Amino acid sequence: MDLSNFRDRIDEIDRDIVRLYEERMSVCEEIARYKIENGMKVFDRVREQEKLARIKSLTHSDFNARGAQELFEQLMSISRKYQYRMLSEAGVGGNLPFIAVDDLQTESVRVVFQGAEGAYSHIATLKAFGENARAFHVPTFRDAMSAIDEGSAEYAVLPMENSTAGIVNEIFDLLTEYEHYIVGEIDIPIEHCLLGVKGAAMEQIRTVYSHPQSLMQSGKFLADHDWRQISMPNNAFAAQKVAKEEDPSQAAIASELAAQIYGLEILQKRINDEGDNTTRFIIVTNQKIFRKDAGKIRICFELPHESGSLYHILSHFIYNDLNMTKIESRPVEGRTWEYRFFLEFEGNFADGAVRNALRGIRDEARNLKVLGNY
Repeated sequence: MDLSNFRDRIDEIDRDIVRLYEERMSVCEEIARYKIENGMKVFDRVREQEKLARIKSLTHSDFNARGAQELFEQLMSISRKYQYRMLSEAGVGGNLPFIAVDDLQTESVRVVFQGAEGAYSHIATLKAFGENARAFHVPTFRDAMSAIDEGSAEYAVLPMENSTAGIVNEIFDLLTEYEHYIVGEIDIPIEHCLLGVKGAAMEQIRTVYSHPQSLMQSGKFLADHDWRQISMPNNAFAAQKVAKEEDPSQAAIASELAAQIYGLEILQKRINDEGDNTTRFIIVTNQKIFRKDAGKIRICFELPHESGSLYHILSHFIYNDLNMTKIESRPVEGRTWEYRFFLEFEGNFADGAVRNALRGIRDEARNLKVLGNY
């Protein structure tokens, strides 16, 4: 026999596989109808594990056993997704406890941010809620989340990630701890300035204060000067200190707004290394709302330590034609070497595909939390 004969045999077998696949899916459709009528869940982990064990026992080599397991994991995953779609079409479950709004209320609301006046969080707050926003500041990110929890603020503006420094780990952890939701985001260009007291000259500077990230992001500029660098919790705190002590040998790296607020002189603008340095801020509230034109969704969940568990979760985006834009992970506190995944994808809570994907992920992952649509 030559190669063409083998290929003909493969083609014949493949036709049988396709015919049996469609026959299998037809039976799955009947199973879905039965589950709908009897209020049963789609995903039965125990049943699937038993099924895979039986399938592997039918093979005649370890290699084929592993291959058959992978093949049937895919078949069962496709079956589940088809059943989720049927449930959605039948109007069974899948609704999300979020209310659609035309826009966020920005007038007469109290907004909290971390830091002090002149911080980049303050700039983001003014951009989102206007110059006359009823804004106040607190020392820490946790304090900002607590302010919403206690009712002293309706919204918080918090940094989520920076284009050069990456994610703000604490914010991710707090989002899982508090029952608060992301309802908006703002990108703020980061333009660090070197600030000194009125009349000071760069030749007099001996010490520079700023947030550690700002010192790092201005590394090339600072490398040209033999100055002592001291970290501060926030850029605005650094500007406050320099203004209060009125010492011409001290300087702060902070925003242009901080210079205006604290009466400091800008000794040099745009000293950060990267010209396109940007920080993304999120707007957080304890209300389960989303704007009707929202286009991004963020969720988090945990997974069992099993081969392919993350792959199967991500397949829900593929089968529902959803575009995943980000994935990050954070250690789960108190559980060594276990991780929580944070995903961002495009979509709106009103979309059927989004509800289908979230339904499947909720069934198959651990501790799914929907963090917001914005």
